[in-house]
Amino acid sequence: MSRFKLLLLPVLLVLPGCGVAMGIASAPMQVVKTGGKVVDVMTTSQSERDEKRGREIRKREERLGELERAYRKQLAKCQRGDEGACRKADQARAEMRALMPGVPYEAR
Repeated sequence: MSRFKLLLLPVLLVLPGCGVAMGIASAPMQVVKTGGKVVDVMTTSQSERDEKRGREIRKREERLGELERAYRKQLAKCQRGDEGACRKADQARAEMRALMPGVPYEAR
């Protein structure tokens, strides 16, 4: 049976589907050959992480601003006696409190 396997191996390498298998098998060697380029494609640089964090912070700040405007509007209605507005103001204030730890403090 082992002779049969040895004879079958060259035949399988010639078949078209096996070229893909050989490509996959040799992929680790190609990674080593290309070196730094593969590492650059697969990793995130510090500047990219900083940009992503900046975008996330800006989104939180924008949402915080929207909530603050909604809170003030609902609070004004609440002071005129609208109980539904009081509940909405409370909800907006609760969401603002949840977002605040994610927004960095800037000294003035």
